[in-house]
Amino acid sequence: MSLLIEVVSLLLDGLQQGAIYVLLAVGLSIILGTVEFVNFAHGALYLVGAFFGLYVAQGFEPGGYLAEWGFTSIGLDAGFLAGLFASALLVFVLGLLFERFVARAFYDRPDTDQILVTFGLAIILQELLGLLVGRGSHRFDPPVWAADPVPIAGISLPQWRLWIIVITAVLVGAVYVLVEYTDFGLVVKAGTVDPEMVRLLGIKITRPYLLIFGIGSALAGVAGVVGGPIAAINYTSGTDILVPAFVTVVIGGVGSIRGAVAGGVLLGLTQATLVRVSIAGLDFTAWSQVGIYVIAALVLLYRPQGLLGEEVSS
Repeated sequence: MSLLIEVVSLLLDGLQQGAIYVLLAVGLSIILGTVEFVNFAHGALYLVGAFFGLYVAQGFEPGGYLAEWGFTSIGLDAGFLAGLFASALLVFVLGLLFERFVARAFYDRPDTDQILVTFGLAIILQELLGLLVGRGSHRFDPPVWAADPVPIAGISLPQWRLWIIVITAVLVGAVYVLVEYTDFGLVVKAGTVDPEMVRLLGIKITRPYLLIFGIGSALAGVAGVVGGPIAAINYTSGTDILVPAFVTVVIGGVGSIRGAVAGGVLLGLTQATLVRVSIAGLDFTAWSQVGIYVIAALVLLYRPQGLLGEEVSS
């Protein structure tokens, strides 16, 4: 039974961490695959979402700022959900503004220009958050209804980790259906292949691009909120998680939602395994980050288009 518990716990930890990567990577991938824009500010949006969600949730606590404004507290559970939705909405709007006033001007510019402008914006947002919330670490409390472990087949499993997986599956599934099975998705994919033809048909391709940017950004905000109860966040957490998110996109294949899911799950399980494995007394915890780059190198070497990406001829 102890071995079974270890295996189930490892799988849960890996899937939960992978789910965070998936939320970030799907947003990055649909933006990069659709408008071919390299967004190094994606991690900063994750951070904005996390801190704004925390701020909203704290207002619902007994004695929180909403009580000072005359509102009746309706409980921390509602506060967390309110923070989740408010964060997604805020970062969605930020994504729209970013696309309209920044990204759109750089669509036809070299990748290096896109990287420089988004990296600079990420640093600005990071430092502003450092001034607003401080440079220490912060952590969400999970909703009370998700704080207690769930007994399944005699094994107690952390309930919030299960909810992270469920929330990720629902959101990513919804985005996949939107992109693959709707007229909106058809226009987006047509614009990716031949934007000039789409314009000749009288379709304003800028609107789908705008929404894709908003949706991808909102996923980053949600990732910040749902990941808050698992690991402490600080003003540099956006930069820390950006690299694994990009690695997930590379492993899965740029523009592939299914690839982002596969890459995120693979990285999450790899990290969870290396944290737990000990061979001949050697602790591989320190290699949990190295492992994801080894996987990325192998994928780039033997399948440059990614696990589920389409091969493009030069």
